[in-house]
Amino acid sequence: MDTVTFGVLGPVTAERGGDPLGLRGPRHRAVLARLVLARRRTVPVARLVEDLWEVPPPRAVGAVRTFVGDLRRALEPDRAPRAPARLLVTEGPGYALRAAHDAVDAWRFETAVAEADRGPAARAPDRIRAALEEWRGPAYAEFGAARWARGERTRLTELRLRAVERRAELLVDLGRAGEAVPDLDAHLTGHPWREEAWRLLALALYRTGRQGDALAVLRRARARLAGHLGLDPGPRLRRLEAGILAQDPELDPPGAPADAAARLWASATEAYDRTVAAGAHARLESAVGLLRGLAVTGGDGLEAAREHRTTAIEAAEETGDAELTARVIGAYDVPANWTRGDDPEAARRIVEAAERTLASLPPDAAADAARCRLLATVALESRGVRSERGPRAAAEAERIARRLDDPALLAFALNGVFMQSCTRAGLAPRRDALGAELVALGTRNGLVNHTVLGHLVRLQARSALADLDAADEHAAAAERLAARHDRPLVAVFTDWYRALRLAVTGSTYGTAAAAYRSAAARLDGAGMPGLERGLLPLALLGLRLAHGRPADVDPGEDWGPYRPWAEPFALLADGRTGEARTALAALPQPPPDLLYEALCCAEAALALRLGDRPALERARERLLPAAGEIAGAGSGLLTFGPVDDWLAAIGRAPAP
Repeated sequence: MDTVTFGVLGPVTAERGGDPLGLRGPRHRAVLARLVLARRRTVPVARLVEDLWEVPPPRAVGAVRTFVGDLRRALEPDRAPRAPARLLVTEGPGYALRAAHDAVDAWRFETAVAEADRGPAARAPDRIRAALEEWRGPAYAEFGAARWARGERTRLTELRLRAVERRAELLVDLGRAGEAVPDLDAHLTGHPWREEAWRLLALALYRTGRQGDALAVLRRARARLAGHLGLDPGPRLRRLEAGILAQDPELDPPGAPADAAARLWASATEAYDRTVAAGAHARLESAVGLLRGLAVTGGDGLEAAREHRTTAIEAAEETGDAELTARVIGAYDVPANWTRGDDPEAARRIVEAAERTLASLPPDAAADAARCRLLATVALESRGVRSERGPRAAAEAERIARRLDDPALLAFALNGVFMQSCTRAGLAPRRDALGAELVALGTRNGLVNHTVLGHLVRLQARSALADLDAADEHAAAAERLAARHDRPLVAVFTDWYRALRLAVTGSTYGTAAAAYRSAAARLDGAGMPGLERGLLPLALLGLRLAHGRPADVDPGEDWGPYRPWAEPFALLADGRTGEARTALAALPQPPPDLLYEALCCAEAALALRLGDRPALERARERLLPAAGEIAGAGSGLLTFGPVDDWLAAIGRAPAP
């Protein structure tokens, strides 16, 4: 016969072979629960009477015996008449439940948690997770008001809370901090007074490269403890906050920094594989957190992060859980300072998923943070695409973030605003202000990645505004942070800036061209095709035009997205003037990115050579808001010379 199993980690149950047994009414369940709580010891009938009724009825003892008889028939239906019971037995003055030790979920849970710490550490998190899955709700759920259950409910609940925190601690110590974050977040939602959980969440975030989020968690902990309990954070929380602010090496993951990249790559891949295989909600979020950390390493890490990100979003959507999908999409808040995407098709799919999820979120204020992240994602992934939706999404994300007063959320939203700040020429001052706010916000709140972003944004903007001394300072600040926090992609942008600086400050054509080629070599393997494709030939074209040289466009080069502006020059060089005029007339408005002014100048150069007055007027109208700036330097990468020189040349062009 199948063993009878009992459940008290939730509503009280009894099952045989997975089938529930009929336990009749609440008094029957109370007797069974009381006997389980006694752990195979005898409970006198008098004690059962006392526990079941505040004021016992006249025939309470007989009622208890009736309840016991009914339970025996349910638990041992095949027992012969008058045969002694084997499971719910009479002993002395009362009754005992002789359940096997592994037949009660609470007993199994206690054993598993205790054994997890005695076995190999690498297996302990999975063992504890399996133990926690025994819980179906509050212990002895329907007897929350019963005096006899109160102590045991409290004991089991505390054991469960400690198990959640112990598992998180093990994951953090094992270098799997990203996996601990979702569970700790959920844990603290229901138990916000657990200081150890706040400490572990902050440490886990710090070890996955989210220093700003870690500090934000510690601020939330301080506010909760002070606002509701009138307490200051304990010494462990205070020491952790000080350590994070000081970048204390003691807080680094095991083995850091030598094997950090390899470990992060392995962890991300392992977490992703488990996510897709198991469909576990928490692991989806963990995988995205790890991929976010991987993205800032550049190269293969960035490419893998992009690939796995779209798959994780698809997996989240397949669950039908809009709030989970919002978290998975919005968790990838990797700062971006190049306004053209690396994978337009993937970006389109991400925007569509974000829009679908926005439409599915509940309209209440509780979803505002998720809504903000989705809108910021739409703004970021719509970069370089001319539409009304991108700027509108960016503005709405910024409004929500400012209202919620969440620094990390605001930094993410401002990144989206930056991506939508190239809709026309002359917006460098606006971008400079955005960069200044990002630097201040990031520095104040420990948001290292967004502090770096702010410096790069200001480098670009000050270059456009011909303030190269300030641009130098921001380049140096970005490089210092990159060296301290291992952000290799920063050097790609600062190397290009120094080539741009040579071009702007009057170096010879050969010197500046050599610097551009050297900077372009840094792009090989950087994992940024949206930046790399066509950039070097476009930079050399701008350099030649600014030096008054022939365009010398080689149509065989990879011009990437800039080919429509390059081909007319090649047609002119071949003497195919009519085709060049047709190609000039067919040119689209440059995309809304950091090379908008540069491409307007390329169009102006073509129109000057062809004497095309309508095209010249179109170029003049587009460039006029950028008067006084250096064309293309807002990219921080290349230049077509002063905008004023192009406006003057257009003004000198003979009338048709």
